[in-house]
Amino acid sequence: MNHFELFKLKSCHGLDNRGLNNIIINHQKYRKQHYTALEYARMAGLKKTRFEFIDSYQSLDLKIVNQNFKQHQMLTIFDSAYPDWLKEISNPPIVLFYQGNIKLLATQMIAIVGARTASITGKRSVEKLVEPMVKLTIVSGLARGIDTAAHLSAIKFNHSTIGVIGSGLDIFYPAENKKLQKYLAEKHLLLSEYINGTPPLRHHFPARNRIIAGLVRGVIVIEAKARSGSLITCQCALEFGREVFAVPGDIISGQSSGCHQLIQLGAKCTENIQDVLDEFY
Repeated sequence: MNHFELFKLKSCHGLDNRGLNNIIINHQKYRKQHYTALEYARMAGLKKTRFEFIDSYQSLDLKIVNQNFKQHQMLTIFDSAYPDWLKEISNPPIVLFYQGNIKLLATQMIAIVGARTASITGKRSVEKLVEPMVKLTIVSGLARGIDTAAHLSAIKFNHSTIGVIGSGLDIFYPAENKKLQKYLAEKHLLLSEYINGTPPLRHHFPARNRIIAGLVRGVIVIEAKARSGSLITCQCALEFGREVFAVPGDIISGQSSGCHQLIQLGAKCTENIQDVLDEFY
């Protein structure tokens, strides 16, 4: 299936990545040249959103779709630059839209995630860990707090960094990270599985987290509470067979209670970069 046909499908309402995965599997099985909207809906296994998808697909203006297609840089699961590690996960993203240096996907990557309400100590912990990471590309989600500190620390110490976001690449969320997002898109790498114009909906972020976990060899979590999106990333990492590293914190504020739970469950208690590198080299 070529890039343009995949882009057409990504332009439709009612079809998520799991449905697109089903289409790919059936496409490889039947190998027809053309499919109707109904055939695609059946291949995707759509039920509740079947008619929404069919109406959307049949309403596509191919001229507009083609114009939009030319405004996107996209990587598909069939392309040689698509990371092998990401192919291994459940529900791998069929399409990734990107801005920046796609060659960073061929480097060794590690994720740093954590609280949006990061403390000064948490941000300093990020810097302490990132500074000696000369051989690793830092992956995070461009959220407030620890994510932002991870990207900024990578830039400060001249390391590579990748931001994975839960909206279209032309959407800036949070708004205060607009300058940082533009910088990553120009000098480093920005990734999303969502077409331009897609807003940062709540359910996009757990989906985004699976991509972060799938790209990397390990996830470092700093200042995660007992219930946080960071723990979703860690859960994905464990399911995918990645290493999880948890930085301990104080026991008064509860800011690091999620990290302490992870350590109790077997995550590596991490105080310095050597705790991470010992698992990789």
